[in-house]
Amino acid sequence: MQLNRLLIIAVMACFGGSLAATAQKTLSLDSCRRMALGNNKELRAAEERINSASFQHKQARAAYLPSFDLQAMYLYNQKEISLLESDQYLPTKSFNPATGGYDYNLVMKPDGTPLFTPDGTPVPSQVAVIPKSAMTYDTHNVFAGAITLTQPLYMGGKIRALNKMADYGKEIASQLLDNARREVVYSVDAAYWQVVSLSEKKKLADSYICLLDTLHSNVAAMIREGIATPSDLLTVDVKLNDARIDLTKVDNGLVLSKMALAQLCGMPLDEKYVLVDELAEEKNFGSMAPLSFSMEQVFANRSDVKGLELGVKVYEQKQWEARSGMLPQLALMGAYSVTNPNVFNGFDKSFKGMFSVGAVLKMPLWHWGGNYNKYRVARSEKIVRELELEETKEKVELQVTQAAFRINEAQRTLNMTASNLDKADENLRQASLGYREGVMTLTTVMEAQTAWLKAYSENIDAQIDVALCNIYLRKVTGTLDY
Repeated sequence: MQLNRLLIIAVMACFGGSLAATAQKTLSLDSCRRMALGNNKELRAAEERINSASFQHKQARAAYLPSFDLQAMYLYNQKEISLLESDQYLPTKSFNPATGGYDYNLVMKPDGTPLFTPDGTPVPSQVAVIPKSAMTYDTHNVFAGAITLTQPLYMGGKIRALNKMADYGKEIASQLLDNARREVVYSVDAAYWQVVSLSEKKKLADSYICLLDTLHSNVAAMIREGIATPSDLLTVDVKLNDARIDLTKVDNGLVLSKMALAQLCGMPLDEKYVLVDELAEEKNFGSMAPLSFSMEQVFANRSDVKGLELGVKVYEQKQWEARSGMLPQLALMGAYSVTNPNVFNGFDKSFKGMFSVGAVLKMPLWHWGGNYNKYRVARSEKIVRELELEETKEKVELQVTQAAFRINEAQRTLNMTASNLDKADENLRQASLGYREGVMTLTTVMEAQTAWLKAYSENIDAQIDVALCNIYLRKVTGTLDY
């Protein structure tokens, strides 16, 4: 009688819950995943890092191509430029038919010898005058401009290393995005099943309160018939109050868990919704992750491991970049420059220009070991990244082994808790029947009810634990789909 009433109440509760659910948004696990992937800000940041890596990739490619630069300059000078200190007097020469050459025009003394100054300089009879003003130029305002072309020919392997680092950087950004997506999916799945677990616990608490209500009614009837005492009724009341307190805790936990899931999915925290697996009799935990796997395949699937492998390659290219500082560098140069004033026709105050082409060779000779030590730093960093990669692989192998062990334990626990359900139901039925027949005490009935509650609660925990262990195993093996 008691079990039939309990089943009727449970059916009515489920039916009422279904009616309430129709007025709310119903979400499946896949829809929660999609909303979380579409609204997560960390994923947006990771996608923007991919854009940044793409721009860096294009920037590195541009180093292979010639660069063109335009330069312009204006300069104001306080003073003019004068090439002479004062007017200059230059001696002249005349043709001498006797010698067939040119002789200086000198002042001659009566005896026919040249006249000398006290310092021994001959005195010219004729001079050419170069005035200082003729060699003074207006350089107060100077304008200059140039268009230059630079084409690297050989940079010691630096450009090639930078391009490879940019390629690896783009791949690393993609791997980080993939890893971030898997983390989001794992967080959503864990929050989803937490909500389902608490929802089931709420249903169980409601059923337990129904059991206690029924027991309360039976004890009250027995008191009227004189076969039970008020103390028995008080004992049931205390247990009923404890059950209602537990139900309140479960309700609060369910509300908070739904808030956490709503935040992950980008929904308002006060969004009213119900999950598909809250209503389903059979939970869809998805296919079980394979327990036999190859660690090499796991490493190939894990985005974080692949990112570290690419990081080792980046630091390998950093070695080449540092090594390029010890090698010669050759570049082709070309330019067209203009100035005003220009020096092609004196200091003409007009714009005049010219082309120039050449090559620049830079040969490092001695830097007191600076370039070599830079190379050694890059090599040490590469070794550090290799050691970090090996340590990460060891940790991943440990994670996978532990996850496989946990899912085996969870499956065994689920099987044991499932086998306890029928025993708990039968124990409760016999205790209730024995109490009505007067062959069992109230304490025995309440112990049976507590055991029934514990059995169903452990079964719910075991089901959710199997689901979470399965998700975690997929995560650590790199097979968690999104």
